[in-house]
Amino acid sequence: MVRATGIPYATAGRFQPPVTAPDWTAGFAATTLAPACPQGPVPFLDDVLGTRYGELPGSEDCQRLSITVPAGLTDGEQVPVMVWLHGGSYTSGSGDLAIFDAKSLVSENRVIVVSVTYRLGLFGYLATGTGRPANLGLLDQLEAFRWVQRNIAAFGGDAGRVTAFGQSAGGDSVAHLMATPEAPSLFQRAIIQSAPLGITRGRHKMSRAMGIAAEAVTEDTPMLDVVDIEDHVSQVARKYGLMAAMPFGTQYGHAPLPPESRVEAAWNATAPGIEVLIGHTSDEARLFLPRSPVVSRLGKVPVLGDVAVRAINWAVTEAVYGRSARKFARRHARAGGKAYSYVLSWGAPGNYYRAAHTVDLPLLFGNQQTWAAAGLLKGATWAEIDAVGREMRRLWAGFARGDALGETGGIPGAIKYRSM
Repeated sequence: MVRATGIPYATAGRFQPPVTAPDWTAGFAATTLAPACPQGPVPFLDDVLGTRYGELPGSEDCQRLSITVPAGLTDGEQVPVMVWLHGGSYTSGSGDLAIFDAKSLVSENRVIVVSVTYRLGLFGYLATGTGRPANLGLLDQLEAFRWVQRNIAAFGGDAGRVTAFGQSAGGDSVAHLMATPEAPSLFQRAIIQSAPLGITRGRHKMSRAMGIAAEAVTEDTPMLDVVDIEDHVSQVARKYGLMAAMPFGTQYGHAPLPPESRVEAAWNATAPGIEVLIGHTSDEARLFLPRSPVVSRLGKVPVLGDVAVRAINWAVTEAVYGRSARKFARRHARAGGKAYSYVLSWGAPGNYYRAAHTVDLPLLFGNQQTWAAAGLLKGATWAEIDAVGREMRRLWAGFARGDALGETGGIPGAIKYRSM
């Protein structure tokens, strides 16, 4: 296996659209991990995922990608390419976090994985009334896919078999990239994992209020001060209900996205050129429920408490992830695209989180060392995790390769999918 890390795909000044990174003719030492976009700590996620705040240095010059290539590619061989967009509510995470090590996915399935780091939070996802653009992180991602089209053949990748895949905000990114006319020329398949599509509409008033709160940030505000102000800006969203669970995100009517009223038509236009696998976990909301004092108190009530927590989990999972994923798949199929809908139900035995939001990550990026401290996995042996993980990685890579999945299928006790 070969890794090339920290490759610049674009450059950008603060609050400026990305500019394609110049090609180089001399050697480039692709041996340094991509820096993370500057961000604040998220302690509860560190506990759940076993990550560590500050694992990667923060830099606004974060438009980098890293490539993992299987060993032993022969001259002229071209293998499928999977381009990973990380999640983190558009405010945290990075493509080169250790938990996203693609070694198992690549070595077991002979695919290339490209991991993308992009701008987040105030640096990448909020317009203001003074003309600061929105969707800069989405524009970064488009540049990364263009880089792949221009360059991946040199690494043994097939530019005609590119799959965009992402989880949470990364899955939401994949879905919204599909609303750009260019999408079918950049990737032919899309895997959309746990995208919070149920809270992406009707955000105009919230985004406007946040934009007003963010006006104090300028091109000269120190980087760490911007991160601190981001937390204050997020508080402004609190009165907007479930949408406030992801205050930053894509904004319709700002490049490269159409107005909200035309996004369905934009998706329909690209549907025939992109095959989609979209779904969610059966217990998405369990990741977030322990942070709610009300739910925590309810859970302690004998017998009825567990019933109430299950009901809340189901309702929130459906409202934010489930219904919107199925709707997206049905609309995609009606517009002439091929779509599969899945539900992932595996969880660590006896673990409160069960099949919570993010449980797909250790299954896809199986590395016992990097996931050893994850509270999400307590109660499961690595042999149990890897047995399901190998099958999930095989399924995801098979889809990326173009294998026929049939009308229904899955992994017993873990995943069920069906054609829409």
